[in-house]
Amino acid sequence: MLSIDEIKTLMKEMDSSSISELKYESEETKITLRKTSALTEKTVIQPTPVQVAAQPAAAPEVAAKTDSNAAPEQEPSLHKITAPMVGTFFSSPKPDVEAYVRKGSKVDKKTVVCIVEAMKLFNEIEAECKGTIVDILAEDGQLVEYGQPLFLVKED
Repeated sequence: MLSIDEIKTLMKEMDSSSISELKYESEETKITLRKTSALTEKTVIQPTPVQVAAQPAAAPEVAAKTDSNAAPEQEPSLHKITAPMVGTFFSSPKPDVEAYVRKGSKVDKKTVVCIVEAMKLFNEIEAECKGTIVDILAEDGQLVEYGQPLFLVKED
């Protein structure tokens, strides 16, 4: 059996080496030591804002033009239906069944728009607003994150 001092010595040796995991087993003792890097646990990389150079005098006119192909999510009147949990997005209750909604479908607050499966539980997601589906932002079988926009709805 290892003594506390021997375990401490192992920990110090492991800390000064490149070994990340050590398992020790005997008839009476079983020990696993794991080393994690402080960098991997605490480092968060955030994007740096980009400085935009001053535009020539003609630039405001170019910026004032509206792009007819602009994404619908830029419209302020659209409601986003978001994922309430991490899981897998399904547009229909079964693979061989038609999707709950499509672009142009009318929905009300209680209309089921999709399923998010998490840990073998199939959670029906409701529209939570009355309107028309403008865009479907997730693909069938796609892993979605909490808060990720799934649908855009133009409210009535």
